Amino acid sequence: MQLPRASNRSRSAALLGALAALVLTAGPASAAPDASYAIGTPTTLSAACAGQNAETIQAVDPAADAVYEAWIGCKGIGLARSLNGGAAFGVPVTLPGSVGQKGARSWDPAVTVAPDGTVYAAFMVSRSGLTYPVVDVSTDHGATFKTAGSVTPPDANNWGDRDFIAAGPDGTLYLTWDYGPSAAAVTFICAPDGSCAFATGDLNAVLQKSTDGGKTWSAMSHISPGYPDSGADSAPVVAEPDGSLDVVYQGYTVTDVPTDNLTVAYTYATRSTDGGASWTPPVRVGGEAGTMNNSEWWIDGSEALGPDGTLYATWDTQSPTADTGWLSYSRDHGASWSTPVAAPADTLAAPHIMQVVAGPPGIAYVGWLSSSDPRGYAQYLRTFSTTRGWLSAPAQVSRSFGTPTVWPGDTFGLSALTPTHLVLAWGSAVAPTPATDQIWATTVGVTLP
Repeated sequence: MQLPRASNRSRSAALLGALAALVLTAGPASAAPDASYAIGTPTTLSAACAGQNAETIQAVDPAADAVYEAWIGCKGIGLARSLNGGAAFGVPVTLPGSVGQKGARSWDPAVTVAPDGTVYAAFMVSRSGLTYPVVDVSTDHGATFKTAGSVTPPDANNWGDRDFIAAGPDGTLYLTWDYGPSAAAVTFICAPDGSCAFATGDLNAVLQKSTDGGKTWSAMSHISPGYPDSGADSAPVVAEPDGSLDVVYQGYTVTDVPTDNLTVAYTYATRSTDGGASWTPPVRVGGEAGTMNNSEWWIDGSEALGPDGTLYATWDTQSPTADTGWLSYSRDHGASWSTPVAAPADTLAAPHIMQVVAGPPGIAYVGWLSSSDPRGYAQYLRTFSTTRGWLSAPAQVSRSFGTPTVWPGDTFGLSALTPTHLVLAWGSAVAPTPATDQIWATTVGVTLP
């Protein structure tokens, strides 16, 4: 989403009282938990970077036992690496091209690892009336980076936002981002507790690819139908072993074209078998679960691919009094999806920032970052089986609660180095500096039944 506009959250006493009664470890009554977690001690990655550090995102390279964390901070976009499976991280670097100058800014980091171990980090910049992604590259396991290239927008004074990047089995890079021909068409809904969402705009999910390591990029492929008024954003991309691409995105209901008023939204899935040149008709994921509203400022939707070809998707829906995080899966490459199941134990009207990663065949790990506890933000984890349902109650991974009045970012990191060795990272403002966000990370060993 757009850059944070403020970091203060006001809570009513009534809501705090309701939250205080919540039992976060409550599990489903129908099944006893039978997965367990060995959760390491969280450590901070960003202490060397002054100021706020938020919105981390993660990639891993199991062959090198490497973990890469990128976030907003370090005067631009910071990145830290671990070469021992997340047990310890080195001093962060500031990614080239991300330091703001003369009003320029950078946000929305993304990171991926190619099959040969090359690390690619992408982020959004706004400069000289243009908004576009920049892609940096590292060939030494994240020790150093250089700018590989930038994506040039086809329209002057364009709008752009949330980028995602993935590497295919042949090393081709796939970059999705939110694009609109006119920044003037976009109007914002800015929350006092986070960043900004969109009231109107020519929002579209697009994809571009590079076959030369990010130096040059193809023309845009329109993922969401109806360009330039498709009302879509936030489109993570997954590359399958055969080169097929899977995308989920947030699709709004668009009215009053060309004003492009945006109302409620659903999660949609689509697929490309020709490198992004064309896309299957979008399939609504979990529509029976409810809708997302257009004032939702946190990134919605994530997707993961299991070793057996199962796709998993997470998102959350909102009502005037509730916010519910969901999981669904597909065994037919996204053509149809299972009935959604709620992941968090609570449905309180607080953000549930959702992520999913695949484990062994038929197993998914679902994480969420939420301020649904009155003590503040915390990171949670839960294990799901496509044959047995939830294998545990929610487990709190973070040991301290982050100040609820300090925005932790729209995303967090969740990856699997092995089918049962997870690494999580998140933003949180905890004592002794409860006014300053830092990036925290830990490992989780999972014992499955």
